[in-house]
Amino acid sequence: MDSENNSHKNIILFVTTIGSFLTPFMGSTINIALPAMGREFNMNALMLSWVPTSYLLAAAISLVPIGRIADITGRQKIFFYGIITFGLFSLFGGLTSNLIIFMVCRVIQGIGGAMIFGTSVAILTSVFPANQRGKVLGINVAGVYLGLSFGPFLGGLLTQQLGWRSIFYVNACLGILMLFLTWRFLKIEKVVSENNRFDFIGALIYAPMLLFIMYGFSLLPAIPGMVLITLGIILTWLFVQWESKLSAPLLNINLFKSNPIFFFSNMAALINYSATSAVSFLLSLYLQYIKGYSPQYAGIILIAQPVTMTILSPFAGRLSDRIQPAIIASIGMGVTAAGLFVLNFLQNSTPINIIILNLLIMGLGFGLFSSPNTNAIMSSVEKNYYGIASSTLATMRLLGQMSSMGMVMLIFSLTLGRVKITPEFYPVFLNAIKISFIVFTILCIIGIFASLKRRVKN
Repeated sequence: MDSENNSHKNIILFVTTIGSFLTPFMGSTINIALPAMGREFNMNALMLSWVPTSYLLAAAISLVPIGRIADITGRQKIFFYGIITFGLFSLFGGLTSNLIIFMVCRVIQGIGGAMIFGTSVAILTSVFPANQRGKVLGINVAGVYLGLSFGPFLGGLLTQQLGWRSIFYVNACLGILMLFLTWRFLKIEKVVSENNRFDFIGALIYAPMLLFIMYGFSLLPAIPGMVLITLGIILTWLFVQWESKLSAPLLNINLFKSNPIFFFSNMAALINYSATSAVSFLLSLYLQYIKGYSPQYAGIILIAQPVTMTILSPFAGRLSDRIQPAIIASIGMGVTAAGLFVLNFLQNSTPINIIILNLLIMGLGFGLFSSPNTNAIMSSVEKNYYGIASSTLATMRLLGQMSSMGMVMLIFSLTLGRVKITPEFYPVFLNAIKISFIVFTILCIIGIFASLKRRVKN
């Protein structure tokens, strides 16, 4: 009986880890396929930028409401419907030749993705006992890292060999596999929330709040960007005030107010993703423009980081079952800060071995941080809050990704302006990259203090 139960749990771990790989994989593979897509759809640069942004925005806006709905109706049910939504609109996105329909597919894909990775961690946390939680979350986080980091490399291979539409077809095929395994092995659990009311007003405030802040950030330093961010901040204040008064809020503000582990662990996650998500993007440009490497060779070099993260994440997760997660996560953040600091000194002549070694160091830092930090967050809340805790953490990841790229674009705008990256601008371009790494290093150092600030329950 125990062996059957363990086999069932392992299948759930496998399915949710594929889900954790699938959604960030789709998000990161798109970036390398953008030129090919732009040529086929005849898109200008602004419209082209909305291909990845629409997915991230839709996912970020829908994550917290979906987490609350999952707590009310059942996490496995939302996970199951998320797979159907994601798989179908991956297929439709690959088939359509109409730009408007394609963009609609991207938005619905983002919602389906949010339904998957907004519930997968909550499912694992509810299925596995506390003494195994760090290990399985480490494996799940490894899936996220693989998706985020291998996406550009695998996306490049698919685009080069089979065309950009193959990315959507591969995701649709993986969705079919997940759909079968979920239907076969995941039981639809009973409702776990004691209060089944859904906060529609909070959801109506939350959506434009995030939209204004994230889109406004992408418009900086222009005045419309400042206006939108200001409106977003006002809506944030209104959202906090509204949620604080409700007995069944969309987002339980008291989790942040009364639970320092939950608050500081989420802040550490936000800072970590803000400081690291654009690293692969920057190094990819550096390797191709400054070093003159091909996209495929640059992708091979960048694999050093995700391989290290993937190997170490399960180990760090198991370690966090025995040692306070905050300690391990803080060490990981410190190692990451050290790696970012070294990148401040990139030059045209920097040996490739040094870059690979530094990628290994950063992979070590990422691996030590994320799964223990996830363990700390999920272990700090009661079972009926697993869904909202999981979706909040996923929201931190998406906000961090958007913030990281937003900071890079702002730095590029202020230093490079609206010019193409040609040899005459390489010195200024390299300086912009180094400024980005300086900002990221400072962010990571701040993140160490946020990580250490939490008080761990005995």
